[in-house]
Amino acid sequence: MKKWLGKFWPQKLKYRLFMAFVLLILLPFCVLTVYNYGKIETIIQDEVSQQSHAQLENLNRSLQDQMSIAFRSVLFLEQDSAVRATLKNPEQFHKLDNISLMEEKFRGLNTSFFLLHPTVYFTVLDLKGNVYTSNLPKETLNYETILANPRFQESLKGEVKYTWVPRDVNHVFRDTSASPYLLSLYAVMREPDNRPYGLVRISIDYTYWFQSVRYSSSGNQPYFIITGKGEPVAQSVASSALPDPIVQKVTAKPEKGYILDEPSQALINFSYIESLDWYIVTIIPFDLLFNKIQALKHNYYITYSLFMAAFILIALMISFTVTRPLSHIQMKMREAVRHDLKIRLPEDPYKGEILELSRTFNTMLSDMGELIQRLKVEQREKDAVQFQMLLAQMNPHFLLNTLNTMKWIALRKEQADIAEICMSLGKLLETSLNADMELIYLKDEMDLIRAYIYIQRTRYKDRFEVHYEYDERDEYVLVPKLSLQPLVENAIQHGIAGRPQGGVIRIRIKGAGHEALVLEVEDNGLGVEKAKQLRKNRTRPGIGLENIRQRLRLLFKDKGALEIIPRAEGTLVRITLPYLLAVPYEKGGDPDVESDDRRG
Repeated sequence: MKKWLGKFWPQKLKYRLFMAFVLLILLPFCVLTVYNYGKIETIIQDEVSQQSHAQLENLNRSLQDQMSIAFRSVLFLEQDSAVRATLKNPEQFHKLDNISLMEEKFRGLNTSFFLLHPTVYFTVLDLKGNVYTSNLPKETLNYETILANPRFQESLKGEVKYTWVPRDVNHVFRDTSASPYLLSLYAVMREPDNRPYGLVRISIDYTYWFQSVRYSSSGNQPYFIITGKGEPVAQSVASSALPDPIVQKVTAKPEKGYILDEPSQALINFSYIESLDWYIVTIIPFDLLFNKIQALKHNYYITYSLFMAAFILIALMISFTVTRPLSHIQMKMREAVRHDLKIRLPEDPYKGEILELSRTFNTMLSDMGELIQRLKVEQREKDAVQFQMLLAQMNPHFLLNTLNTMKWIALRKEQADIAEICMSLGKLLETSLNADMELIYLKDEMDLIRAYIYIQRTRYKDRFEVHYEYDERDEYVLVPKLSLQPLVENAIQHGIAGRPQGGVIRIRIKGAGHEALVLEVEDNGLGVEKAKQLRKNRTRPGIGLENIRQRLRLLFKDKGALEIIPRAEGTLVRITLPYLLAVPYEKGGDPDVESDDRRG
């Protein structure tokens, strides 16, 4: 992440200052402004939605009022004694008088309740073959056809006295209404003893009523009525239609609310009529919704652009004012480098922090000059020490060559033990002379240990045994050179050598599959305390273990450790270091590594 940001973050200070102004001041201001502008749009959406919901609720109440008036009309007809007498005994009066009476009642209901609404139709049937309707020529009526309506039959058979039919097929009033469906209330007029004597149907042409909303509502938004299953019922504009995705969203919502539909760029408001399982829906285009703030948005963007330009200009001026003296100091520093730090910065033109920076830089140049002189002296002394070290290496090389000569003499005289001792000692001496390699493979370290143990077993006449416990998968793990030899030497000299019967040394390496490598050397010798008592008269202090501690600290810092753990019989010494696996590159099945044979 840091590397990725470094590619885009400017390197020069003046551009960094400018970027800081932008990120810390300008960007938060922009985010806050956009957030506030979004809040304003949300508030306007809520206000418009509330106004639209108020209109939808008015439509809902208007339709509920129509339904309530239809219900009261049924009660009026049922309670009117003249209507009851006409329906129960139509033969007592002339047929034309009965028709005239019923039409007068229909007109009275229309005048009193429906306010002469032309979209309300009355149908009344007695049970003796007579039918009375409003708004229809009487010769078009067929009693048997009307009575066969399943709704009338269900009303006569059932116990429910009143039934609303939201999508009642318009069979009777086709001549006066073009709507294929009507909202009808079916009712049965009964005697106090529950015997029926007449049937009533009051039908409301909701299509005509709903289209009138188009002229009474403000704006150009269309209105729709759909069922709870998404079927269209009516629309205020005959040529309009509600898209299927919007229908699915509306019917999946609760009773009322609004939807912001991005594909159609419109606000969808809807209200639910529970008694009919209908939704009243209206669509408000975004253009109509936000036309009040378009001018405000235009003015805002102009003002905001001017403010941005002014802010950027001021930020650049501030950054250049701060960085110009620094650029001048930078140029002088480059000149000082080219002239071997012998040039000093002028202090007169500057003030404040820049003056203090110039003085500090001049002081630093003086100190660096003195430091360079001291480094030159130290380098000459280091070269002298290196020369002495190279000279000191001549004697061990001479000793190595002498051991090789002794080996060949022993081989010629068939002294195999002497030759093997010379080879083992030569291997140890050769490894100690290689100052370029501090870490070696574990398998090479084990070869050195075996060579050292061969010499010691020859010296002590096989008085001790050595057991190795390690996994061959760890043979290419890197370990410090000659790290196990001092541990084995201590185990022999301070543990096994003091026992008349000899002892056992166990060398264990644990590391396969772990993050750390553990090297352990354990013996069953005298132990730590007895070994200390035997060393009281020793004049030269031991350096083996302390040498290993210092090497671990230099190589692995706090990840390397050496522990001495006393046992009931003997001592356990444990080295812990990081698990560094370095398998050599293989080519053709054999390790492709360079031999490190440096015999002199």
